Amino acid sequence: MNEHLNDLRNRIDSIDNQMLELLNKRMEVIKEVGKLKRINNAIIYRPEREKSILDRLNYLNQGLLTAPAIEAIFLEIFAVSRNYELPERIAYLGPEGSFSHQAAESRFGSLSDYIALSNIKSVFESVATQRARFGIVPIENNQEGSVKETIDMLRASDVKIVAEIPLNIHFTFASMEDRLRRIKKIYSKDIAFRQCQKFISEYFNDDVQLIPVESTSQAAKLASEEAGSAAICSEIAAKLYQLPLLFENIEDSSHNRTRFLIISKSFETQYSSGCKTSLIAQIPDDTEAGSLAKLLEDFGKAKINLTKIESHPAKEGERFAYWFLIDFDGHSQDEKVSAILEKNKEFVKLLGSYVKLV
Repeated sequence: MNEHLNDLRNRIDSIDNQMLELLNKRMEVIKEVGKLKRINNAIIYRPEREKSILDRLNYLNQGLLTAPAIEAIFLEIFAVSRNYELPERIAYLGPEGSFSHQAAESRFGSLSDYIALSNIKSVFESVATQRARFGIVPIENNQEGSVKETIDMLRASDVKIVAEIPLNIHFTFASMEDRLRRIKKIYSKDIAFRQCQKFISEYFNDDVQLIPVESTSQAAKLASEEAGSAAICSEIAAKLYQLPLLFENIEDSSHNRTRFLIISKSFETQYSSGCKTSLIAQIPDDTEAGSLAKLLEDFGKAKINLTKIESHPAKEGERFAYWFLIDFDGHSQDEKVSAILEKNKEFVKLLGSYVKLV
């Protein structure tokens, strides 16, 4: 048996050597691509190109690797390649170890230059002033709804949506203690307590304190420093503070998902199929009756699928007024779409066209 095991390990080592050689060859090509992009001042990050590569690899795949496994492997390869070409600075809603941080690393890898900021407005301002090339912000959670501050900043800021990141939200239970009976305090963010109520009620009595803190990252930090405590946090936060995981995936719903946006100041997603577009429509009070209905009718006549329409109070003036966030299938450069945007340009703000992942 030992001889057979050693033979298998030698075969794995040989395959790893071949993979290393091929990855270095890929980086040599990336180096040439980087030279051309710098000469032409081109954008390094191209989500539509990455999506097409993943689609092609999944189509060709006939082995044991699943689509999520292929995506995880190659997204990291893409991120390493981008950093080899030209390191990008990425701002995200902090603190370090947050789900926004996890979303950022899922697309830009662990080697990028990250800035953790304390609020969503700061992320937008960092991108708008080009202190950061890209920003990562949450836009909606399928359990809690839309993130109002992000939507307000999309309306107020001169930035574009360049990509979306759907992220499955999994909470872990982490502690330095190895016996549950020794735990007397549990730290977490209030939203995490709400989304993990079933786990808490099944494993703990009323004598255990549930202590809300500003973030799940702070919860992990406190639990790493205090005996008799634990944290409900993200896996990346537990890893950051070297906090052992006692339980994983403790959320009540197995379908807990947050959609994040990648925003940028000077970036346009290249035209490709399989895109979606976001815009804001704000119809002035003095516009003729039925203007919103006519806008929606334009999409209907063009057979463009609206995937979301959400109203928000304008908060301007004494009257009740609203503006609308609209998502639809298609790219702003599509002939039918561009015609609608031109027709309604007086009260429509284009937020961006980007690869559809949700």
